[in-house]
Amino acid sequence: MAIIVEKFDSGGATVGPDSPAVDLLFAVLGTESDLDVRALVEATIPAIFRGMIFQNYRIDHKGGGVWDVSVRYGREDTQADDAPPGSDPPQPEAPLGPSFSFETSGGTQHITQSLQTIAKHGKPGKNPPDLKGAIGFNNDSVEGTDVTVPVFRFSETYSIPVALITHGYKITLFQLTGRVNSAPFRGFAAGEVLFLGASGSRRGLEKWELTYQFAASPNAVNLQVGDIQNINKKGWEYLWVRYGDVEDQKVLVKQPESVYIERVYEPGNFALLGIGG
Repeated sequence: MAIIVEKFDSGGATVGPDSPAVDLLFAVLGTESDLDVRALVEATIPAIFRGMIFQNYRIDHKGGGVWDVSVRYGREDTQADDAPPGSDPPQPEAPLGPSFSFETSGGTQHITQSLQTIAKHGKPGKNPPDLKGAIGFNNDSVEGTDVTVPVFRFSETYSIPVALITHGYKITLFQLTGRVNSAPFRGFAAGEVLFLGASGSRRGLEKWELTYQFAASPNAVNLQVGDIQNINKKGWEYLWVRYGDVEDQKVLVKQPESVYIERVYEPGNFALLGIGG
């Protein structure tokens, strides 16, 4: 069975004011079929490397089932004139991306606990019971309220050669949708970024335009709920409070009795997106 390995001297850069480029070097072993080599290369190489777009690749048969592979990455709008011999010529399409957008409009969350009770007022001579931050206690349950919470939404759009958008890659995007980053990603800590999915459209015969959607919510440490302290919660974990009956000021009220942190999204390896970390 054919295998592909990256060479130790891979990643050599050609950098200039107008045409930065990087070449990744691989060796394919165990086949005499150029079709097998091309299929293996296209299933393995990333679409994006160090923020640069895949442009072309070259394969050279060295004999004995060994092939050299050179893969070039560069800016989308400056496909290099010094591309390896035998590679496809630049396409006369309008350049695209990568492009980025973001918003910080936040999201809505239902909460049953306040950060702090600023004041409480009762009838003359009456001291209202201490609810320990419970919101909307109605003698039976804690109703809570909806608040806006910080959510950082961002998207990235890339123009990617058709050969790299395989059925397997589409399945990878499908499987990563609704997962949170298992490792740091785009400057966010593990657990803070949720992949909302990707959408794609074809540009003629040669390019896909793929847009990746994300949302980020900050991890939290040392939270306090009522008298319960030292609570840590990752950004997309869910915190909820169990309340118990407590008598305060001769009134039976609800106060936080325990806090639960629930994992509601599976972790995912965002490196499989092929757009860098």
